[in-house]
Amino acid sequence: MLIYFHNHKEGGLLVVRQVLLSKQKIKMIMKQRNIKTQTELAKMLNITKNQLSVMLSNKFIPIKSNVVELCKVLDVNFEDITDKKKLENNIEQISIFLDEEKEFSYKSNNQYIDNLEIDNNEFVNIENVIPNRAYNVIELFAGAGGLALGLEQAGFVESGLFEIDKYACQTLRKNRPCWNVFEEDVQEVAGKGIKNYLPDGIEIDLLSGGYPCQSFSYAGHKMGLNDVRGTMFYYYAKILEELRPKVFLAENVRGLVSHDNGKTLATMIEVFTSIGYRVAWKVLKALDYNVAQKRERIVIIGTRNDLDITYKYPMPYDYKPVLRDALKNVPISEGAKYPPKKAKILEMVPPGGYWRDLPDHLAKEYMGSSYYSGGGRTGMARRIGWDEPCLTLTCSPAQKQTERCHPEETRPFTTREYARIQSFPDDWYFEGSMANIYKQIGNAVPVNLAKAIGLSIVDFLNRAENKLK
Repeated sequence: MLIYFHNHKEGGLLVVRQVLLSKQKIKMIMKQRNIKTQTELAKMLNITKNQLSVMLSNKFIPIKSNVVELCKVLDVNFEDITDKKKLENNIEQISIFLDEEKEFSYKSNNQYIDNLEIDNNEFVNIENVIPNRAYNVIELFAGAGGLALGLEQAGFVESGLFEIDKYACQTLRKNRPCWNVFEEDVQEVAGKGIKNYLPDGIEIDLLSGGYPCQSFSYAGHKMGLNDVRGTMFYYYAKILEELRPKVFLAENVRGLVSHDNGKTLATMIEVFTSIGYRVAWKVLKALDYNVAQKRERIVIIGTRNDLDITYKYPMPYDYKPVLRDALKNVPISEGAKYPPKKAKILEMVPPGGYWRDLPDHLAKEYMGSSYYSGGGRTGMARRIGWDEPCLTLTCSPAQKQTERCHPEETRPFTTREYARIQSFPDDWYFEGSMANIYKQIGNAVPVNLAKAIGLSIVDFLNRAENKLK
């Protein structure tokens, strides 16, 4: 989904297309497939009839895992069982369901353009993109360097990296002694003024970073920078306002899209546009950019208003890597171990399997109350297969809710395997304890995803500079 926001002097409208499952279409297809009742359909989906009823209600978000399974069972495409709600009588507000219980409507000073289907005009082929010159980047919340390394590979020059975690800073300095790494709280940096950390007269082309997702206090519909004081986003935006780079890149977890019923993201867009940027956001799949992992991140790109050029996201690659690709000839390294009881359970799970592959009595014992929730929780007692991408890596490799067991050996992935799955090169070393290294890697932006995003920004900057010549 690609969304653009523009400032309009007359005041604008947040326009959102609502997508709902069509009961009538589903009933018709059920009849064609000789599925006689909803009870029968629910059984085929491995969910209860009540869960199916919720799925078919008008307050359900269609793009969920059960709906994907529904499309498989009915042997149809997603579009075959959905309706798009259109504006009526040119009304100035339209709603979008952002969770299963609440409907959120939001008026804005921006125009919201929503494309549900992939349009190649939204993307740029980055295969042959080369920077016209060395573009400078400042990174906030730098972590262990996944984003920074990917941007470097795309052709950016790191002019300063700011990170508060001492072990992550040690990792950055060990791998790139030439980088200017500042072990400092971004709050302090914003207070002192970021230009005090930089060489005089340097032009910054890109500000990048992934600030934590926090709620705001909403004083009204029109939000400005002062309305979000006290959050890490505020300090990111304050530094953006001071630097005024040509482009900014902000990445975050996919959950930001629906955080606080969508108000958090909408407020961020308001603030960015008030500072003077045209903003686009899109949820990108790391798997589309040579990362053997089902990891999704929201990527927010802002381009300065005086640059009358449209930014385009990187075109997804054709090949989708799997775990076998990522772990080929991986170096030996330290790794966590499962407790004996958990190891005994995971021994029974085949590659690509999870708790449903256990004997029922053991599944009930292992899952506890989660066993009766039905449907999801496919990350529990999960063993990854060689010929599938890994599930999203977390900061702790052995948690009960998010096991990612090695395909053949009953153990979590080692630290070096973790790094490979996140597309770090083998010569990128991590400082700190084993637990801290897992945390650094789990929190990182996959390097190959960062490189693809970086190349798409290079393409934008090239086109912007060519236009000025």
